[in-house]
Amino acid sequence: MDHTLKWGIPSKRPYLKLFQLLVLAGLFYFCSGIIQVTKTVKEAAMLSCDYNISTEELKRVRIYWQKDNEMVLAVMSGKVTVWPRYENRTITDVTSNLCIVILALRLSDNGTYTCVIQKPEKGSYKLKHRTSVKLMVRADFPVPSITDLGNPSPNNRRIICSTSGGFPKPHLSWLENGEELNSTNTTLSQDPETELYTISSELDFNMTSNHSFVCLVKYGGLTVSQTFNWQK
Repeated sequence: MDHTLKWGIPSKRPYLKLFQLLVLAGLFYFCSGIIQVTKTVKEAAMLSCDYNISTEELKRVRIYWQKDNEMVLAVMSGKVTVWPRYENRTITDVTSNLCIVILALRLSDNGTYTCVIQKPEKGSYKLKHRTSVKLMVRADFPVPSITDLGNPSPNNRRIICSTSGGFPKPHLSWLENGEELNSTNTTLSQDPETELYTISSELDFNMTSNHSFVCLVKYGGLTVSQTFNWQK
């Protein structure tokens, strides 16, 4: 018999809170060799529970997905409940290893996700399966672009270097022959929703000499750079 999975926001039901506490209590011990999934921001990640059940059996089992100590999704009596932070961007596929797919990944989605399967046995629900998947969400800065802004004053030229869409907080510096230069203006902003950074910096230089400038952006343990050459 086919069943339609229904989505919803958890209501204030005492038994649901009790189940949540029971699930949390059983997750202090994790199996070794946790699977790791690495994705970038805004992509989709599929996390597998590595467990198969029939559609008919779905009516009787309880399935919980949670991240660290936070509930993500639950399937009870064939009905799916998605917690608010994952609503409208998390789906489950009971026909494929009880996996969940998280869409439009955010940096805050980093963490360890655990799938718990409980089945009825002698009047109560017993733990039958538990697996964990570590999700790592990256946000790499693209190679910076350097744009010529023209002449702010006679014999002087102004250029701007910028890059966006990365994390963590970056640092931008201008270099010439390995020496750091003083920039004219540096701006840094962070998108409140995606947590991604945008950074830009302007540099003024004397047009009467040849130059080779490097715009270097550091974030975490990574760097990206771009070179600008000027011939007088």
